Amino acid sequence: QVQLVESGGGLVQPGGSLTLSCVASGTQFNFLIVGWYRQAPGKERDLVATISTGGTTNYADSVKGRFTISRDNAKNTVSLQLNILRPDDAAVYYCNARKYYESLEYWGQGTQVTVSS
Repeated sequence: QVQLVESGGGLVQPGGSLTLSCVASGTQFNFLIVGWYRQAPGKERDLVATISTGGTTNYADSVKGRFTISRDNAKNTVSLQLNILRPDDAAVYYCNARKYYESLEYWGQGTQVTVSS
């Protein structure tokens, strides 16, 4: 069973930055394809960014050039650096992972990001 624990959310002013972290346990970390999703009130959960086992990244158009996803296999951690935050980035951010050879997905509990002056 894969467990995912997110941290790093909080309140930030427009234009500010945050770093979210997702720590995984319960499996060999370098087997995991990891993604960040977000869900604002009344909206669907949308993909923000993904990182493959080999480090290939993919971003939603709305965050390209502002957000950076990275992984540290030694620390079992995937990070999401959020820069130039806008009010419409406010949401609960969820970490998602699956083993590269399976379709079963795992989710973290989410971390709240609030962007407001």
